Amino acid sequence: MALKRFSGDPGRVVTVEHDSALLRGNPLGDPAVRQFPVWLPPGYDERKGRGAGKRYPVLFDLAGYTSAGPAQTAWRGFDENLPERAARLIHQHKMPACIIVFPDCFTALGGNQYINSSAIGPYADYLTRELIPFIDAEFRTLGTRESRGCFGKSSGGYGALLHGMKYARYWGAIANHSGDAYFDFIYRADWPNTLTQLARFRPERQREGRWPADAGSAAPGEDDGRIAAFLSRAWKRERLNPAEMHCLMNLCMAATYDPDPTAPNGFRVPFDLETGELLAERWRSWLRHDPVKLVRRHADNLRKLSALYMDCGWRDQYHIHYGCRQVAQQLDAHSIPFEYREFDGTHSGIDHRLDHSLPYLLKALRS
Repeated sequence: MALKRFSGDPGRVVTVEHDSALLRGNPLGDPAVRQFPVWLPPGYDERKGRGAGKRYPVLFDLAGYTSAGPAQTAWRGFDENLPERAARLIHQHKMPACIIVFPDCFTALGGNQYINSSAIGPYADYLTRELIPFIDAEFRTLGTRESRGCFGKSSGGYGALLHGMKYARYWGAIANHSGDAYFDFIYRADWPNTLTQLARFRPERQREGRWPADAGSAAPGEDDGRIAAFLSRAWKRERLNPAEMHCLMNLCMAATYDPDPTAPNGFRVPFDLETGELLAERWRSWLRHDPVKLVRRHADNLRKLSALYMDCGWRDQYHIHYGCRQVAQQLDAHSIPFEYREFDGTHSGIDHRLDHSLPYLLKALRS
């Protein structure tokens, strides 16, 4: 049986184009001109009556890794896309009408964490300094932080939480669904698989026999050529297998959390490429971006939010629920108002949680 879709006024999805000065000349060669969808709610186009000329709160949807804004509005079998979900929630009087923006922040490394990185690009500044004023000029938004929020899942949830911490002057409320936290659990354990993938691209082919004890990269965390070779091949392929995709993801995180313009590829990695030894100094660079470590530093900004929502499935295959619990403990310890919920689910197929977060955000934002 097919999904019975909402039959009321669906609102309208429009596509806008923005030419970014900040993304021009980015280190990955990604496009500076981006087209992305914006959803206008039911009633936006009314020319007469109470709805004519009305201004709306606005939400920015930060997509997860390997996704981007345009994917969020695509048709889905046996499920709602986000505009359909929002229209239904408005029709059911569960939330007020709003505008939803779906930025395209995809990169050659499969995405980003919505923070500034010299190895990827200034995506935090792109969102706050360029897209917010662009959207406010193009559409009838209320145009203040008290009426603006952001939300996302996974990398997008991480981005939303980090923006609540560091950029509260732009956002009045945020929602974080299964956002990356507690890096010692979610990233560190997967690096052996990444090292094994990269070993296929060693500068010198490995042969049977005695392993040379002096083997290793030129400097701690620097590429000896295998990372560049892997990326070159990955960018030429039409499709990556799961192991290659996780390798690309970990390299994306390295470029996010430990960029270094003087290093090959513009970033360092936290493990020795040959021995797998954890490089303590490099790993400390990652932990400086771990939300578990950041709550205390940014407590004042977090208290300025009118709503902070988090949730996570207690069967999350990346074990993110443990990090979310620690973030929740830190928020509570610093007397920061928040809502954290867990549910019986994994990291996948959790868009139904938006039925909780979107009304929560819009109840707190000024309409």
